[in-house]
Amino acid sequence: MADPRIVSLIPSATEIVAQLGLGQYLVGRSHECDFPAQVQALPVCTEPNFEPVGSSAEIHQRVSDLLQSALSIYKIKTDILAQLQPTHIVTQAQCEVCAVSLSEVEAAVAELTQVKAQIISLQPATLADVWDDMRRVAEQISPEKNEKEKLAEAAIAPLQARVQTCRQRFASLTHPPTVACIEWTDPLMGAGNWIPELVTLAGGRALFGEVGQHSDWLSWPDLLAANPDVIIVMPCGYDLTQTRQATQALCQNSSWPKLQAVQQGRVYLTDGNQYFNRPGPRLVDSLEILAEVLRPNLTQPRYKTVGWEPFVSAEITADSALP
Repeated sequence: MADPRIVSLIPSATEIVAQLGLGQYLVGRSHECDFPAQVQALPVCTEPNFEPVGSSAEIHQRVSDLLQSALSIYKIKTDILAQLQPTHIVTQAQCEVCAVSLSEVEAAVAELTQVKAQIISLQPATLADVWDDMRRVAEQISPEKNEKEKLAEAAIAPLQARVQTCRQRFASLTHPPTVACIEWTDPLMGAGNWIPELVTLAGGRALFGEVGQHSDWLSWPDLLAANPDVIIVMPCGYDLTQTRQATQALCQNSSWPKLQAVQQGRVYLTDGNQYFNRPGPRLVDSLEILAEVLRPNLTQPRYKTVGWEPFVSAEITADSALP
């Protein structure tokens, strides 16, 4: 039996394949797949149909315009797929804004009659879904027929152990701080899907978003009325630098200084692109980041400056520089 040839069209799937020990079979990736570092040398099989730069509001408008015009947000490089001749393509049906859609992948494969690839579509909304996805990828791709289950469980077990450690240390603590996780800054969006679950495991109480449900838009009056103890900013696709810039714009709103999280210095920025936005193995890292932010007296800051940082507004920085 020939070795599999895997193309991953979403970063979380790439990380799942690597966690399962199947990374040597990857032959292509999406334009956003960048972890583990060695995958960056693989051919790129997708690209955005819009310019992904500018303010949060500008990016939101470009994406909205494409959706309203019934146009795809991303496109597949079918010529690259044809050259790679994959046996398996891993994609997603979770969010058409995050990556190429399942229907687009199916259409591309149908167009390339010489490509006989099995399409594996992931749609995780909770941690349990991620474990199930890992088992399914192992079952459908692993060339070792008699070792598929062992392969999956060996990859999942250490991740589950880390989750259990957080659950035992933090989830039962009294007086959990109320937490607003912001998935987009202009317009405001509260984080749903797996994020409220992670907040609970880290010893907090998520104010917006429901476990397993898509993220939803959030109004400033709602945020002000909820008045969270902690605000964690994790814009989809943004690294720490981009999140810092977006939050500087966010704090220009007149309601911002009225929030107790702002007044008490409990606003935190995260690298949502590398952690919180990717429903794969590193959601466990995301959980541990939340634990560092919410329970600093009980954790060592291993991810600080890499995965998260406290927010310091430009105004405060400028004021502190005065004699």
